[in-house]
Amino acid sequence: MQRTALKKVIGVAGTLVAMAAWPVASEAQLSLGGVTSTVTGTTQTLTATSTLTGQASAVTAVVLGTVSSLADSGTLVDAADPLGTGQPLGSIPGLLSAEALHAATMGWSDQVASEASLGNLSMTVAGIGITATTIISRALAVSGGAPVGLSNIEGLTIGGASVSPTGLPNQAVSVAGLNVVLNEQIQSASGIVVNALHVTDPLGLVDVVVGAAKAGI
Repeated sequence: MQRTALKKVIGVAGTLVAMAAWPVASEAQLSLGGVTSTVTGTTQTLTATSTLTGQASAVTAVVLGTVSSLADSGTLVDAADPLGTGQPLGSIPGLLSAEALHAATMGWSDQVASEASLGNLSMTVAGIGITATTIISRALAVSGGAPVGLSNIEGLTIGGASVSPTGLPNQAVSVAGLNVVLNEQIQSASGIVVNALHVTDPLGLVDVVVGAAKAGI
């Protein structure tokens, strides 16, 4: 076990308490301003949502039409009822394994915050290995303001090669035919979905999202 990475993710496991302070700082710290990479990034949009909503999941995978999820918070429907879940170990046979999986979402009268995290990811898609020591995604929606989000990926390798995330939304990486998007962000006027790592195979048989956080109001 890589203890340093695992401690970072375990530290996030108290999010249902710590997230209460995150929205105050987020608008200053996460002001992405719609910046995209002209080389590897593109902006994606969705039609606006209208009601309070939040959800987070450590892993969601579709393999040959079968959907599997690990550490899914469920859908937030009431600001007075925060949701969170976690598991020390998780795996989808033949696809991936990870440690310290965590997902949480909570709301207030004027905002929703969601977060997902995991550590020591080991995944194989179409014969290509993908590993990461730490993956975290966060999403925040505030009434009357633009939704914001971020993701953090440390120790990422794809096909044995180290990959450095830029931090910009929708960073595209192509390795041996795999389509990989880092810090995928799908925004609308009232909400945002942040997928830390989104991987699809060339034939469209495997679609994996690692670290998904959704917030809308």
